Formats: sequence, structure tokens, C-alpha cells
Amino acid sequence: MKVAVDAMGGDYAPEAIVEGALLAAKKLDLDEVILVGDRASIEREWAKHHLLKGVPASIVHAAHAVQMHESPARVLRSRQDSSMSVAIDLMKSGRCDAVVTAGNSGAAMAISMLKMRKLEGVERPALASIHPTLNGTSILIDAGGNVDCKPIHLVQFAIMGEIYARFILGKDRPQVGLLSNGKEDSKGNELTKRVHAILRKSELNYIGYVEGTDISSGIVDVVVCDGFTGNVALKSSEGIADSFIAMLRAATRKSLWARIGYFFMRQAQEGIKRRIDYSEYGGVPLLGINGTCFICHGHSSAKAIKSAIRAASKYVQSDINRLLSDALCQSQDLKRLGGETASRIWTQLKEKVMY
Repeated sequence: MKVAVDAMGGDYAPEAIVEGALLAAKKLDLDEVILVGDRASIEREWAKHHLLKGVPASIVHAAHAVQMHESPARVLRSRQDSSMSVAIDLMKSGRCDAVVTAGNSGAAMAISMLKMRKLEGVERPALASIHPTLNGTSILIDAGGNVDCKPIHLVQFAIMGEIYARFILGKDRPQVGLLSNGKEDSKGNELTKRVHAILRKSELNYIGYVEGTDISSGIVDVVVCDGFTGNVALKSSEGIADSFIAMLRAATRKSLWARIGYFFMRQAQEGIKRRIDYSEYGGVPLLGINGTCFICHGHSSAKAIKSAIRAASKYVQSDINRLLSDALCQSQDLKRLGGETASRIWTQLKEKVMY
């Protein structure tokens, strides 16, 4: 198991990225972690960690880094020697099994699609974000990769999210819901209504429309939506979690009794903080490409990078891409989304998708 890490991507690169990658190389069962980026910068950061000098890690030099503000189109035209592009080249050539980056997510998706191509049957790759719930975790898909979607895309997101929840999160029969502005059948826009009609006829464990509060309520395992809606939901939940922690800390400073109460509740509060901390989950997989690419938050710490490398390793070991390809190999026929046709195609997919 070899994982390439874009050492120059992220708000805290290369410091946090190098530290996280070296910690993963030391504590995880990996053959090699490959740090990709400016060699001098990486070596300078590596030298700060004396206890991590003998870990199974190496450096591949890349002259440039993709900036957060750069458009994917510009990156594809003029950043072929960037650390992100070189890392994906290593995966394409077979030098590594997975890539982890905290850089520009749009660029990572564009480069991955261009160089690795899509899995057979996949219309569009999607980002699958993991969220803590009252009784475990749920998946939000798509979390930002596809702003404008057709019904076929959301149907495939549902299939991919169901497989990821089943084999990575260990859900026996994941419940799938479609994000809308209400749970009644009359709610939603034209896109969600068409997808809702198709998923109701599928063999997935589809429970119907769900609302934004259900992402963390625990009543559903997979929440399906377009990338625009998903990214807004993702950023909103992150903001609420950060604000809650900040408000709690501010409240404990207002009185002696508040400080005493905080002292006795500290252990429980730390447990909640760990559950809502994105660094515990690391990064999100780009489902549907013919490879393994995990995209991390731009603010990723060393802990988050280590967690993302662990998640990428588990993804490869679980052979998720083969499972996705098997389930979606006939999905191009779902372009004909009429009632009888959709029902017939779902019957053909039954043995591949379900149990």
C-alpha cells in the first residue's frame, strides 16, 4: 500500500501536510508515503521531526503548487508540473495506490478525471462527505463536485453512496434519502421530483425525501443531492459546529459557576468535539474515478491528513472501485428515465446493486 500526498496543497502546507504524512507512515501499516512538492520545503519540514526520520516515506519533486483561487480549466492548461498533477501521475503510472490532497478540490477533480478517467458506467464522479449523527454517521453525496446535475447523475450518486455506506461504514442495509425542502411528495423542484420517482421504483432501501436536519439526525444513512446544494449544506454544518464550540467556550468565561460546570462536563464535551471534528474523518473520496483520490479540507491539520491517508488505504483495500463499477456497468441505460424503461433497467441492475 503506497499513498502519494500533495505536500503543497492546503492552507497550512507544507508544515501540517508533511507532519501528517510522516505520522501516517509511522503509525499506519503502509509500504510507503510519497510526499510530492518542492523538495527543499519538504526536507526543511521533515528535519523538524527528529522522531520521524526513519519512517517509510520518500519525496518526489514538483516545481509548482495549485493555488486555491485558480480555475480548474487554467490548472489543466498550465499546471502539469504542479504537486497535485504529479501526485496523480504517480497513481496513473502505478507508483502509488491512492492520492491525498488538501488543495483546490475543483482542480483535483478535473485532473483526476482527465488523467485517470471515469469508471465504466459512471456519468459523473461525486464527493462523498461523512457526517456524525445521533447514532453513528451518514454520507452526503454530492458534497460539491457537480453544481448542475441531471436525474441520471443523482440516481448514480444514490447507488455509489449506498455501496460506500455498506462497505466502508459497515451499514447492513443503508437507508437512502433524497434531500429536498420537505418530506411530502409535493415538495422539491423538477430535478428532485424526477429522481424521487425513479428511486421509489429501485431496489435500494429508499425512504423518500429528507430535509437538512436529517443529515445529522440519524434516520438516514445516505443523503443524495446535487453538488451545489450539498456544498452549501456541508459548509453550513461545519460553520454551526465551529460556532457552537466557540459559543460554549465564551459562555464558560462569564461566571464562576459556568467554569465549574464546564469542568465537570469537560469529558463529555471533548467527546462531542471529537465526533464533530472533521479531522477525525480526514478527507472525502472522489467516487467514480478509475483510481483513489481523497480530497481534504483546506484547513486540514496534521491529524486530518493522517486520517485521510488511513481512509484512502481502507478504500483501496476494500476494493470499492470494483464494487462501484459492477453496480453501474449498465447505468448508461438509465438515460431513458421513463416509467417502464426505468423499472426494467432497475430489474437488470438488481443482482449487481443489491443483496
